[in-house]
Amino acid sequence: MSLKGKTAIITGSNSGIGLGVAHEMAKAGADIVINSFSDTEDDHALAKSIADEHGVTCRYIQADMSKPDQCRALIEKAGACDILVNNAGIQHVAPIEEFPQEKWDAIIAINMSSAFHTTAAALPMMRKAGWGRVVNIASAHGLTASPYKVAYVAAKHGIVGMTKVTALETAKEPITCNAICPGYVKTPLVEAQIPDTAKKYNMTEEEAIEKVILERQPSREFATTEQIGGTAVFLCSDAAEQITGTTISVDGGWTAL
Repeated sequence: MSLKGKTAIITGSNSGIGLGVAHEMAKAGADIVINSFSDTEDDHALAKSIADEHGVTCRYIQADMSKPDQCRALIEKAGACDILVNNAGIQHVAPIEEFPQEKWDAIIAINMSSAFHTTAAALPMMRKAGWGRVVNIASAHGLTASPYKVAYVAAKHGIVGMTKVTALETAKEPITCNAICPGYVKTPLVEAQIPDTAKKYNMTEEEAIEKVILERQPSREFATTEQIGGTAVFLCSDAAEQITGTTISVDGGWTAL
């Protein structure tokens, strides 16, 4: 599964799933572009640490995924894009009638529309190179739903649909597009919620994980960022050459229910 000689751009990748994907792709030999909306010394230091650890090149390029022109500029600034991983995302939870309009707009822009803009900019580069892989990080919520997450669920369902269209438009070319649908993944953001959840339900942290946070995940285990990254690497491999336009669930059985 060597990705040596390929350039992978991963949006929203200075933490969590995106960072895990960046590490796994760098481990497979790809040169990496990581991204977020900030532009700090720590962001650039993170890129250097990935490069040093895996012996590849890694650059940090700032781009706000809520801005269409910046989404497209990210791809142009990278200069090459063999692999595009659309990962950037945010969340907000509220009933539909109370859901703030600005939160709806931001989630649709960052979680869904950004993938359209980056893909539109990347496909010409992939066609010119004669090879390409688009991996969209969707969610179990791209295949099923939960209450109070209207914008997130709508965006992730949209990502799954966009994945299928992209695959059909590139089906006769050496380009594939697939979506990974994680369930709950152990990221710093999720870990930070565990103590508050335990306190809210008067449980131990272990009970809160099993009975509340992972209630819908039959394995009762978190997926890891390394597992999501490994799945992304597989989708870029020769073994996955005829896998396109589909979803791969990494959700401990959530969508089997």
